[in-house]
Amino acid sequence: MAHFSLFPTPLGDCGIAWCGDVIVATHLPEESSADTGRRLAARTGATKGEPSSVIRRAIASMTALLEGEGTDLTPIVCDFGGIDPFAVQVYAATRAIPAGETSTYGAIAAQLGDTRLARDVGQALGRNPLPIIVPCHRVLGAGGRLIGFSAAGGVATKLRMLAIEGAQLGGAPGLFDDLPLATKPRG
Repeated sequence: MAHFSLFPTPLGDCGIAWCGDVIVATHLPEESSADTGRRLAARTGATKGEPSSVIRRAIASMTALLEGEGTDLTPIVCDFGGIDPFAVQVYAATRAIPAGETSTYGAIAAQLGDTRLARDVGQALGRNPLPIIVPCHRVLGAGGRLIGFSAAGGVATKLRMLAIEGAQLGGAPGLFDDLPLATKPRG
């Protein structure tokens, strides 16, 4: 039987569902904590429960990531049963993107062997059952465009998560980007 719990993050209360010591789903914050819990329970059939030490460590890692600590979540064990094999490959490629970095749908498609599958990559990430752990927020459109994010808040949530991780968007940083605003040249 699956259980779920909510946990506070800088984005709001996130949800996690597990069976034993394996995570089966996560959920980004909805408008309210109650909405997050209801949505996660409806999607997974999980009932509210007390996380084991393994699940508490996963929660601590996800919280640290969302606090800007650049934590690696790849060691977290997840259940990808019942997910089509292509989506599992997309999730594996996405999990390999380090915090603070981004990729594109096309680059992941190319990594999987066919650049024409970029739309399929986007669709798989739109169904991502494990946001945060499978960091779909790190995948951008062609040319680094901020498109497509199915969580509450849409692209604004995606942008906020990338900002927390310190991702550079729009190309390389400029010569004066690390200076305090008052000392930047005016032009």
